[in-house]
Amino acid sequence: MKPWIKRSLIALTGITIAVGGLTACGTRGHHEHGPMSAERMTEMRGKLIDRVTKKLDLTTEQQQKLGVLADKLQAQRTAFIGQTTDPRAEVRQLVAGEKFDRARALSLLDEKTRVVQVSSPEVINAMADFYDSLKPAQQEEVRELMQKRRGWFGRG
Repeated sequence: MKPWIKRSLIALTGITIAVGGLTACGTRGHHEHGPMSAERMTEMRGKLIDRVTKKLDLTTEQQQKLGVLADKLQAQRTAFIGQTTDPRAEVRQLVAGEKFDRARALSLLDEKTRVVQVSSPEVINAMADFYDSLKPAQQEEVRELMQKRRGWFGRG
């Protein structure tokens, strides 16, 4: 396998895990109270960076790159949610009437897909910058953690 393909796959896997982890952290237990507050999101971001820093023994430069990655992921998540205060209400509206609102469903899908397409290159570049800044031993640790714990944020 060519090196750039391998790196791309690793970066994509890492991004998928990171987005999934941040999404899970950002929404777990808060569904009934609406989206997570900015203060709580900042707190969770700090804990995440501290946890990864300790686990991988990151340098200051690596921590900064991890911070940039976290910022890009948070920006993507915020853009994905959009201006609504209750994203689930939009989905409930699709089935509120006698017929499924196909036009609105396609519009929502198009809107969310556009956000991901526009912001994903920045997230991928931030992930690649962070991963590429890791020493080989740290990269191996990331791969082992992903294999052993179903990602950095796995609990089992």
